[in-house]
Amino acid sequence: MPAPAERKRLREAASLSQEQIAQALSVRRETVTGWESGRTEPRPPKRAAYIRLLDGLAARFPAPEPPATPARTVPAPLAAPGVQPDAAAQSPMVPRRPESARAAARKQAAPATSDERFTNGPLAIIDGDGAAYCVGGLVLDCPLTDLPALVEWTLREAKLGAPRLHRSGKDSDPLIVLAASGAERLGLPAMLEDRRGLRLPDDHRVVRQLTAAKWKLTKRGFGPWARVYRTADGARRQCVQFAILPWDALDTRAWGPANQLEPAELARVLGTYATRVHTPRGSTAVTGLELMTALRPSTRAVKDPATGGWVSGPMPGSLTEPVECAPPEAPDGHPAVAALYPRFHQRTPDQVLNEEAYQWARPLTDAECMKPHVVGIDVNMAFAAAANRLTVGLSAPVHVQRPAFDPKLPGSWLVDLSHITFDERLPNPFTPNGERPQGPAWYATPTVAYAAELGHQVTPLEAYLRYEHGPYLDAWYTRLRDAYIATMADLGITPGMPEDQFLTAMATYQQTDPVAAAVLNAIKATVKGGIGKLRERPRSGGWRPGEPWPALARPTWRPDIRAAVIANARINMHRKMHKLATDAGLYPVAVLSDCAVYASDGPSPLDFLPYKDGKPLPGGFRLGVSPGMVKHEGTQSVLWAEGLTEDHGPDVNIARHIKTGVLSSQDNGE
Repeated sequence: MPAPAERKRLREAASLSQEQIAQALSVRRETVTGWESGRTEPRPPKRAAYIRLLDGLAARFPAPEPPATPARTVPAPLAAPGVQPDAAAQSPMVPRRPESARAAARKQAAPATSDERFTNGPLAIIDGDGAAYCVGGLVLDCPLTDLPALVEWTLREAKLGAPRLHRSGKDSDPLIVLAASGAERLGLPAMLEDRRGLRLPDDHRVVRQLTAAKWKLTKRGFGPWARVYRTADGARRQCVQFAILPWDALDTRAWGPANQLEPAELARVLGTYATRVHTPRGSTAVTGLELMTALRPSTRAVKDPATGGWVSGPMPGSLTEPVECAPPEAPDGHPAVAALYPRFHQRTPDQVLNEEAYQWARPLTDAECMKPHVVGIDVNMAFAAAANRLTVGLSAPVHVQRPAFDPKLPGSWLVDLSHITFDERLPNPFTPNGERPQGPAWYATPTVAYAAELGHQVTPLEAYLRYEHGPYLDAWYTRLRDAYIATMADLGITPGMPEDQFLTAMATYQQTDPVAAAVLNAIKATVKGGIGKLRERPRSGGWRPGEPWPALARPTWRPDIRAAVIANARINMHRKMHKLATDAGLYPVAVLSDCAVYASDGPSPLDFLPYKDGKPLPGGFRLGVSPGMVKHEGTQSVLWAEGLTEDHGPDVNIARHIKTGVLSSQDNGE
C-alpha cells in the first residue's frame, strides 16, 4: 500500500477527484480523504480494490523515485497536549505477531502521556481480532480468552489510564471499549434482554467468570458501562471501566455516529475527548459530573495532630458532603416536598424555585412582517459561560426571614418582582416562559441581582442562604472551555477570526472533519449534561414519590447550583437582548434557551446585529467562537414563520425550528 501522500499524488496525476475515487470504490468521499491524509487505512474488501486502483495509476504515472513502503499506522489524537507525534513508544510488551503491520504501527506510535504508568494512554478500543486500538496510532495485542484475562492484562500489562487532574484527586481508571466483534469473542450477547435494568443477569456466564476470579461489580451490574474492580491494593486502585458498543454505550445524541466508526477512528474520538476533558465514565452527563469532582476533590490528606499521621479531611472550596436542599429547591417527589404538601399538589411560584431556560415567543409586528427573513443566533457553550466566575453555595442552606438582599450571597430568595415591567416585545427575565410574575416567587441570586442591577427595589420576604460559598465551577469551566476552543481550532475556527470568515467556516465545519465534529458535540453535551446531573431525578422503576433515591447521597446533588447556573445563563441572554432593544431598537421574536431569533433585512446575522464605531455594540451579542459569543443558528423566511404560527398555533416557538425549518422537537440549538 503506497504512503498517504503517494495515494494523493497518484489521484491528482490522473486528474481524478476524491468524489470520483469514492464512487468507483462505493465509499464516502470523507473515507477517501481519511485514506489520503493517513488518518484511516482501508479495510477489506475495499482495501484490495483500492490497491488495484493505485497500482494501475502507479503504472501510468510513476514517481520520480520509488516511495518507501511505510508501516501500517493509525491516526493520532487531535493535537493532544503533551504528545510528540514522532516520539517512539516505550512499552515492554511484545506483540504476538512481531512482523505484522500492527507491530510496526505499535513501534512507531507515540507515548500518550509522560507518566510511565500510563504510557499507552487512557483507553483502548478492542475488536474481535484481539487488537487494542489506543491513542496516538498505537495498536496492541490483547487476550480475548475471557473477561477476567482481559481485566488482568489491562491492569498488569497494558499501561492504560490517566493521571489525576488534581493533586488530591484520583487517577483515571483505564477504559476498555468493546466493539461488537470483541464483545462477541468474550461471550457477551449482541443486545441486552433486560431493557429496563440494562444489565446482564447475575447468573450469566461472563458474570460468573468474574465472580470466580474474585472480581466485583458495582450495584449497577454489568451493563453498557460496567466497572470491574477489587479492593484497592495499598495505594494502587484495581479497577477497569468497560463500555460495550453494541449495547449503545455511546448515546448518539451526544456522540453522533461515533459508535459506527472503525476502531482506530473511534480511538481518536474518545482519546481526544479523554485527553482534553476526562476519560468517559458513562454518559457525557455522568462524565461532566465526574469532571467536577476530579478537578475539585471532596477530600485531601491532612495531618492528624494527635497521631502525626496522615488522614482524610475535607477539601476547602469543594463539595465535601451531601447536604439537604431547601424545600423550594427540591424537585417534585423529593422527601422534603412530600413532608410539606399532599400528593399531587401543584406547587405555586411562592412554593417552588423554577429557574429554567427560556421558552418564549411572540407574534411578529407589522413592521417585522415586512422584513424578508428571520435569523437565529445561538450562544456558544451558554451554560459553561454562565458557570464561569459564578459564586455558588458550598454548605447547607440557612433559613432567614426578611433578609436584606446581598448579590454576593448565593441562595434562594422569596421576593415579589411583579412590579417590574418591560417592553412587551421583550421576554420578562424573571420567568422561563417570559411572562410577568404574578406575585412573590422564589428566585436564585443571579435573577434577583439582575433586578437590582436594573435599578429596582427588591425586598425579600425570606430566603435560604449559603454563607459558605465559592467559585466551585471555575476549574470545570476552564477545562471545558479549553477543550472546546482546541477542538474548534482542529476544525479551522479560531478566536479573533473576521466575522464573515467565522460565519463561512461555521457553515461547513461539520464536514471538515467528522471525527473532530463528534468530539465537539460530546464536549457540548458534557456541559449541559453535567449541569443537569446536579439535580438528577429518580431512575429506578421501583421508586415512589416521597422516597429518597441514590443520587441524593452525593455531595454533588445540588439543585441550587443547577438553578444558579441556569438563572445566570437566562439573565445573560436578557441583558444582551435588553441592550439591543434600548440602544438599537431591535427586539427578539422568539427565544429558546440559548437561541434568539430576530427579524432581518438579510439572511445573515451581520444583516441585523448592530455596530458602533465599526465594532459590535458593547454589551450586545458578538459573533465569534469563544463561550458566551454567538454563532449563526439558522435563517428562514418571514412567510415560513407566519405559516408555522398559522398551522400550529401561537404556542409554537420558531426558535426551536429555525435551524432546519422542519417542525421537530429535536431542533433546540446546542
